[in-house]
Amino acid sequence: MTTVESIIVGIVEGITEYIPISSTGHMIIAEKMLDISDDDFTKVFTVAIQLGAILAVVVLYWKKFFNFKNWQFYAKIAVGVIPALLLGYLFSDRIDAMLESTLTVAISLLAGGFILLFIDNVFKNPKIEKEEDVSFLNAIIIGTWQCIAMIPGISRSAASIIGGMQQKLTRSAAAEFSFFLAVPTMLAATVYKLLKYFQDHGGFTQNEINQLAIGNAVAFIVALLAIKFFIGFLKKHGFKVWGYYRIVLGIVLLILMYTGNLKH
Repeated sequence: MTTVESIIVGIVEGITEYIPISSTGHMIIAEKMLDISDDDFTKVFTVAIQLGAILAVVVLYWKKFFNFKNWQFYAKIAVGVIPALLLGYLFSDRIDAMLESTLTVAISLLAGGFILLFIDNVFKNPKIEKEEDVSFLNAIIIGTWQCIAMIPGISRSAASIIGGMQQKLTRSAAAEFSFFLAVPTMLAATVYKLLKYFQDHGGFTQNEINQLAIGNAVAFIVALLAIKFFIGFLKKHGFKVWGYYRIVLGIVLLILMYTGNLKH
């Protein structure tokens, strides 16, 4: 993997991680279009640069994450992440296999796109406007919704935001709780992949360390901007534009696969 490729994938991760258009799906697309070698390091890299995106949430919401008196915040996040940790551990190999399929990404983008077109009309009259009012039951149900995103192309943020709205959170409150839930979820996945690679390969080369540092730095900066933009946009415009985007992208992918310009 070259430095330019690391920067491009870092930008894709930073933009798409917290917007409901599937970061995993977009990184699979980016890798295939850049024709990046599908080796073990590339697979680890696309997961490990989530650390940069995670740090962006912690920095933007540092008052939440470093208010140690508010133990309920940490407890709710811990409860909410249990379903993803459990299913991720049990079905790790099957999830990795799905990550190879562009067709799965395209279908998931289309399906999720149609859902986002109507989601604002489905869940009306929200009652919960801030994280403090989210109950432990709310948290574990939202965390269960998040597990749907183990299918590439679904979008972790989309699944957990929809789960939050189903639990009567406002759009912005659901989005922010989705961000909070992302931190331990992605951190666990990243640490697991890094440790596994370290055990299998005996460590990282200097070039690999450099590419990880570059990718994470880029993902961090871009994610900071993306989160701020998304929250403001969501309050004013809702989800429809993301639904249309997903549908168009899904159709383009299917056309590219049908014409032989993109591997399945």
